[in-house]
Amino acid sequence: MAMKTLYVLALTVLTAVGAFGQSATVYFTNEITPESLVKIYEAMGVTPKEGQRVAVKISTGESAQSNHLRPEFIKNLVQKVGGNIVECNTAYGGSRSTTARHRQVIEQRGYGDIATVDIMDEEGEMMIPVTDTKWIKHDAVGSHLANYDFMINLAHFKGHAMGGFGGVLKNQSIGMASSSGKVYIHSAGSRTSGSIFNNNQDSFLESMAAAAQAVHNYFKQEGRDIVYINVMNNLSIDCDCDGHPSTPQMKDIGILASTDPVALDKACLDLVFNHQNTSGDNASPLVSRIESLHGTHTVSYAEQLGLGSQQYTLIALSDVSSVTGTHSGSALRYNVYSLDGKKLLTNAPSLDALAKGTYIINGQKRIVE
Repeated sequence: MAMKTLYVLALTVLTAVGAFGQSATVYFTNEITPESLVKIYEAMGVTPKEGQRVAVKISTGESAQSNHLRPEFIKNLVQKVGGNIVECNTAYGGSRSTTARHRQVIEQRGYGDIATVDIMDEEGEMMIPVTDTKWIKHDAVGSHLANYDFMINLAHFKGHAMGGFGGVLKNQSIGMASSSGKVYIHSAGSRTSGSIFNNNQDSFLESMAAAAQAVHNYFKQEGRDIVYINVMNNLSIDCDCDGHPSTPQMKDIGILASTDPVALDKACLDLVFNHQNTSGDNASPLVSRIESLHGTHTVSYAEQLGLGSQQYTLIALSDVSSVTGTHSGSALRYNVYSLDGKKLLTNAPSLDALAKGTYIINGQKRIVE
């Protein structure tokens, strides 16, 4: 079959055009291995400068049964960049609510065997400015943030009992906040201690977006930088902060990475919402969890703030071993909708199955001939 010809239309599209006015690049591999994690990081082509201090932000997990990213999986990447693993204490009475207990968890999980682990709010917090002051007036993060010039936001993408889902935006907002800063975000700026529950769900989600932007802006100052990775495995409806998460009903998808956190979380959401369910591989519970808590609003609001774009191009690493930080060895993947919003193709390697016509392809309105 002849290759399809695409024409981009300069018209209003169903998928919102990003705040950056252009499509972001999101890299994808269906291989979930220590080696593929390094390769997809390299594909972004953004690396720390010599002498820069590197933070790798993960979640250390609430219990051994949680679905957090294991040390053996992240070791190669952390050691390649000479990074410190960074975390902050939690705002609820779990196994990581104090520095002393958190350090016990870190050693029990084996993270201390692969790198230095920095609990960033061990010595208090620092305030960084937020662009959006609708709910929160600052972002209270661990004071050790000042010790770093470059960050890899390495998140496990999954469901969440309060935010609907957790990806890089949550890992950067709640995950980077001090213990009191977490309460401040959860309560949409109304308190810094006490309950993390909030009856106004959208105010919480919008506060997360504002806090994520604050950290992004901090690392986008001259001389610093930040990149983002989501690992889509163990796709439970529950977060790694749950010590007894529900068993995943959906099979692992892969690893995605981008320099744009909004595009990255949106691409992961698309892969969940557009998933073709089969026996033993059912995305419906995760979709229901996200929808019930209006979880997608975090992404759309982050785009409104200018943090990134929901419009993206998905690049699949066709041969993981050959990628050396450029687009060499990559293949374009397509997510396609009809003009009335019906899903037609998900993560497709080509457009050959489409008839001539007009479609929404990777967030842009295009003519296929």
